[in-house]
Amino acid sequence: MTVKSSDSPRYAPYDPSLPKPWRALVDGRNGNLYFWNPLTKVTQYERPSASEPENRGAQSCSAPSTDGLAIMNASASGSGQTSLPNPRVPALTAGNESPAGLSAEAYRRHHEITVIGNHVPPPYTTFQSAGFPSEILRELQHAGFSAPTPIQAQSWPIALDGRDIVAVAKTGSGKTLGYLIPGFIHLKNLGSNSQMGPLVLVLSPTRELATQIQDEAMKFGRSSRISSVCLYGGAPKGPQLRDLSKGAHVVVATPGRLNDILEMKKVSLHQISYLVLDEADRMLDMGFEPQIRRIVKEIPPRRQTLMYTATWPKEVRKIAADLLVNPVQVNIGNIDELVANKSITQHVEMISPMEKRKRLEQILHSQEPGSKIIIFCSTKRMCDQLARNLGHQFGANAIHGDKSQNERDLVLNQFRTGKSPILVATDVAARGLDIKDIRVVINYDFPTGVEDYVHRIGRTGRAGATGVSYTFLSNQDSRYASDLVKVLEGANQCVPSELRDMAAQGGYGGRFRRWRSDSGAHDRVHSYGGACTGSSYDKSPSFGGVCNDSSYDKGGGWGQPLSSGWSDSFCNHRPSPPFERCDHSGGKHLDSQECGNMKTNQEASNSSPGCSKRSRSRSRSRSPSSKCHGWGVNLKADPL
Repeated sequence: MTVKSSDSPRYAPYDPSLPKPWRALVDGRNGNLYFWNPLTKVTQYERPSASEPENRGAQSCSAPSTDGLAIMNASASGSGQTSLPNPRVPALTAGNESPAGLSAEAYRRHHEITVIGNHVPPPYTTFQSAGFPSEILRELQHAGFSAPTPIQAQSWPIALDGRDIVAVAKTGSGKTLGYLIPGFIHLKNLGSNSQMGPLVLVLSPTRELATQIQDEAMKFGRSSRISSVCLYGGAPKGPQLRDLSKGAHVVVATPGRLNDILEMKKVSLHQISYLVLDEADRMLDMGFEPQIRRIVKEIPPRRQTLMYTATWPKEVRKIAADLLVNPVQVNIGNIDELVANKSITQHVEMISPMEKRKRLEQILHSQEPGSKIIIFCSTKRMCDQLARNLGHQFGANAIHGDKSQNERDLVLNQFRTGKSPILVATDVAARGLDIKDIRVVINYDFPTGVEDYVHRIGRTGRAGATGVSYTFLSNQDSRYASDLVKVLEGANQCVPSELRDMAAQGGYGGRFRRWRSDSGAHDRVHSYGGACTGSSYDKSPSFGGVCNDSSYDKGGGWGQPLSSGWSDSFCNHRPSPPFERCDHSGGKHLDSQECGNMKTNQEASNSSPGCSKRSRSRSRSRSPSSKCHGWGVNLKADPL
């Protein structure tokens, strides 16, 4: 039989952590990662075991050498090279990761599983022990899975028992099949008519995650004759409504689009008896709680509800208490700590914004050609700019919230197939994006929190593979230094000495301090001898200088513009209208009483710190404003 070239196996990006002579390959038929020993001719899906490496925390934190990163099997495409072996589908056993014969408690300890609830059934350590129908077992075997993941092993018996579940596990842990397969079994047991409305509902925070869940539902439900429909915003309603009118057992939806269709009375949820909230923490972060509660009101109270989340904050706990009935909680790992995937080698580099572009290109040049790389930026504008600059040389495309659904689908498809191996993205791709052979994640801009950092780098190192992340940290990101150190230490990664110093000095590495405005919404960076914030805080006597309205930080010379989202009334002591031009305040518009006081204040203390009026425009001036002198108020410091 002739095998299409697109279906042929190919080398995965070079992985120096694999024990020699093992090589990682990618199955061209399904994109799954597997491993080949060219000496023994053995292929397997389980990652080859190796001796325990030394603690990375003791390693040098210098920039990694790029000499070994470009190692390739050049002969793979040369003459005389024998074809790469297709994976040999192993027997459905527990595999190397789960020693056979473990008791339930030993299995849980081995995989750091904790359960909270009464009469929790033991985990399914093999697919056969789950008692799935033969067609589902065939689909699992065809996909190349050798054993359930820990979250699947423990959540399946609970879900099949008809109980509510809260499952807390990191992204990439197999949660999707953790709730889909029990949902399929639930459907087969019910035997209801899908023309009367769907029976299973899966809510997802983003379009990308929803479409990926839909793909998995179609792939694993096809042989069981289970139909599914995906409803998401950013695309025309017409085709989705037509698919819905044909009847569907499973609906995968984003909350906003499903609410729209409910208001149109084009779907009925009165048959829903199996409800899933996937990435529940992300949905709450995005403000979907009102929509979720409206949707749940349309569903019969006698239902089974499963909630899957990567974190367990109080907001998620509250909605779980409201929507679930006597749930069993399944935790993978320590849910009280933010833990990054230990299969990812994390590099954090202290760098000025002006040096980012050059360093980015150095990293891209050091990677094996064709390696899939995601670059995360904080703004849509920067995404488009980087994609344009890198597109011709490296083959880059951008994805963000302003792209239409067709554009996003096209970009993701080109990224999956390797046509455009570099994806420049905002946090729209930080969760739910499941592409197995992503080799490198680069945080060009640091995210708005360390939790998002963990989710970003989690796009690599999935399904048992290893990955690499590079993170550029500038002085305006210093508020995250302490939490970032904890994440690196928790994953046994090396911590740069500059980052430790920054964290030890309240986040600013001995040179900088963090100051917070009255609203607590924004921080500004200042060096000793630099500019004051102009906020209603006292300036310490050790700080020399004047108050200005520059959008540039005066500490460290980084030259990075500050956030544009400043409060319009940043300075609490700015007078109220009516304003008049006051020559004693550098031409500022003040009321007559304040203008009269300015002369007295200047004579009393010509160097007293003060507050300059903030621009009402969201775009900040790039040129320093003129000096201003105080309002005659005492400013008090509030270091975080």
